[in-house]
Amino acid sequence: MADPVEQLDHPLLGQPVRDVASGTEGKLVAVVQEVVRRVYGEAVYAPIAYIQMASGRELSTAAANVEAAR
Repeated sequence: MADPVEQLDHPLLGQPVRDVASGTEGKLVAVVQEVVRRVYGEAVYAPIAYIQMASGRELSTAAANVEAAR
């Protein structure tokens, strides 16, 4: 059975953003709460951001890595 995924609000959703980890720029299309690992059978969740680049491809990164593009 798949783990549930919850979509989160983000102030930059739909705006041009930059991933500080990779330098990639694009539009923030989603931020979701995803299972990143399990500890003793319990799910550990983290907010993951999805950035759509100009090529149409999407990149996922930690939501904390997202800042407004300049």
